Amino acid sequence: MNLVWQRFTLSNLPLKEYLATSYLRRFSVGLLNSWRQSSILIQWGDIIAAALISLVYTLAPFVSSTLIGVLLIACVSFWLLLTLSDEPIPANATLVTPIHLLVLLYWGIAVVATALSPVKKAALNDLATLTLYLLLFALCARVFRSPRLRSWIITLYLHISLIVSVYGLRQWFFGAAQLATWVDPESPLSETTRVYSYLGNPNLLAGYLMPSVVFSLVAIFVWQSWVKKALALTMLIVNSSCLILTFSRGGWIGLLVGILAAIALLVYWWSPQLPPFWRTWSLPIILGGSLGLLVLAVIFVEPLRLRVFSIFADRQDSSNNYRRNVWDAVFEMIRDRPIIGIGPGHNAFNQVYPLYQRPRYSALSAYSILLEVAVETGFVGLACFLWLIVVTINTAFLQLRRLRQSKNVQGFWLIGALSTLLGMLTHGTVDTIWFRPEVNTLWWLMVALIASYWIPIKQDNTQPINSSNQDSEAS
Repeated sequence: MNLVWQRFTLSNLPLKEYLATSYLRRFSVGLLNSWRQSSILIQWGDIIAAALISLVYTLAPFVSSTLIGVLLIACVSFWLLLTLSDEPIPANATLVTPIHLLVLLYWGIAVVATALSPVKKAALNDLATLTLYLLLFALCARVFRSPRLRSWIITLYLHISLIVSVYGLRQWFFGAAQLATWVDPESPLSETTRVYSYLGNPNLLAGYLMPSVVFSLVAIFVWQSWVKKALALTMLIVNSSCLILTFSRGGWIGLLVGILAAIALLVYWWSPQLPPFWRTWSLPIILGGSLGLLVLAVIFVEPLRLRVFSIFADRQDSSNNYRRNVWDAVFEMIRDRPIIGIGPGHNAFNQVYPLYQRPRYSALSAYSILLEVAVETGFVGLACFLWLIVVTINTAFLQLRRLRQSKNVQGFWLIGALSTLLGMLTHGTVDTIWFRPEVNTLWWLMVALIASYWIPIKQDNTQPINSSNQDSEAS
């Protein structure tokens, strides 16, 4: 059974042997290798790539999607330059992981869906956008192999999110014009301010801040000085407060899942050092206490109680009713093209959805990650996407176990990435923000973080000291 699981999750895939004999790599990688030897620019390739990635995550909350697209094109162009100048035969296989293979497979399915799309022009435009995101993942996974650059970009994102959260809190205290009807007008909360900071939408802000809350939590354990730990704690309080004040129900659920996952993984990390009693009962006590505090907050804090209860109001809540009507139309779209879908992207969706939509219920997407993937690439694409998630989570667990054995502090960032992944999936299951560039770039950042830790099982068994040292440099 274990062998079947390893094969399903590609845990023991002989990538090094494949790359050494791959004609695709032989004829595409290394074309500019001779130039690389004399190029000062490429010798600083990873630093320059980190600078480009930093620009994406620094400007994402503040600029238009068009400018983000330009920055992604710059990142992809530089990734292509680095790849063409790589060694033709790799010294190790860590540049390509099982996650990379499934990302490539998903992209291939999206290409087929585009070719068979009833709205090919729109799908082709969005296929280009999808390609930019996937190649951003490839560049990030490459750069994050350096613990120093990995920590730098995470720290940068935490500081940018702190700026975003502070402005959101300012909106709460001093008021902000509501740019759309985000609360049921018949609800007692209809006059409540929902903060949206620089992102213009409270649900989008919640999706953007959720990773920052989880990473602020784990940064308390990564950063060594008390000043830095105090900064991380401040970030945790400010980011959490701002996210809560978005009154995004999906964001709250995603935050709950992300925080509980982080707590569970932190307990797992320290469990070998705990006495037998706490090794058994610490997780139930912490999770039970956290859920108990949440229940008390729901009981005694009226705005929170009203917002939580609205989740279970079904069609009596206007937001719930809106999603239900969109999902009914989406199910019909999936029924008509179940195998390969209509093609990737919101442009294709916007051209096909009006043929199925209920009157007065227009939508830009399916309001669910899983439904959107099924609409765009059919059940074939959905199966590949779920496979990618399983392999990514399995990879994270395997590498977390390795880092725990060596007590490598870089493992806390891996805990943050995995917990964030689960939280973003939960939020995205009931909302549409996952496909916005401010959030989608963060999703692929998490996947790239996990991929950057990957070490083949054979190397993991035979070279634990080397792999540990590689990850602990600059930690």
